[in-house]
Amino acid sequence: MIMIDYIDLVFWPLLAAFVLTGIHVYLGLHVVTRGVIFVDLALAQVAALGTAVGILMGLEHDATLTYLIALGFTFLGAILFSYTKSRNEKVPQEAIIGITYVASVALMILLFSKSAEGAEHINHLLIGSILFVTPKIVLQTFVLYAVIGTFHYVYRKQFLSAAQSINNKNGIVVNTRLWDFLFYVTFGFVVTSSVKIAGVLLVFSFLIIPAVAALLFVKGIRNRLVFGWIFGIVGSLLGMIASLVFDIPTGASIVVTFAAMLSVAGIIKQFTL
Repeated sequence: MIMIDYIDLVFWPLLAAFVLTGIHVYLGLHVVTRGVIFVDLALAQVAALGTAVGILMGLEHDATLTYLIALGFTFLGAILFSYTKSRNEKVPQEAIIGITYVASVALMILLFSKSAEGAEHINHLLIGSILFVTPKIVLQTFVLYAVIGTFHYVYRKQFLSAAQSINNKNGIVVNTRLWDFLFYVTFGFVVTSSVKIAGVLLVFSFLIIPAVAALLFVKGIRNRLVFGWIFGIVGSLLGMIASLVFDIPTGASIVVTFAAMLSVAGIIKQFTL
């Protein structure tokens, strides 16, 4: 009976985790290839900053206008990151990404510093509330990510060539800035929607940790996608169960579960060399 209750509680959150895993593992492999590991964290924080602005304007966290404000902030970040990439860059793009992240965090803290509910809002934006996601949100997110995934599949050669542009001399010729911009814009849609569901920390974990685990064990894009999807689904389920059993925040529980699984995978990899 207890197990049935747990299943009822995690059904829609788990479906949301499946949807997040599906798009984030793919984008995570792109991010790792581009060498901009923390771009997701920075864009997620920029989206959270936009949400904070909406909340301080008196809007609800889940309001459509709040989402559009967050999306607008994320697009500005996308433009910045796509146009700061250079083959002969004097300042590494990771530095720009890091500065954007810390500035966004600091500004969000300042905005909420005079709010009576500031700490609660910050906590919500960081760790999210995936356990309370609704069927409507899951469906809307799935449709959006399906459209973005289809777009990336149709133009996969261009996106891959742009990602490998610095080291790839044999790829197809593309307008790198254009495809970088399109990558970051579509990435911005994903991040803004994901932060609304899962918070900054969990979004980053969905993007990077399953992708890194896949890179450790398998070769080939298709195999890495499948491995990353399985990793993300299993980690999400275990994290949610741990959250319910120990009565701890779900988002943070999934992040720690992902990290623990990656640590075990790393140890296994060392002993199987």
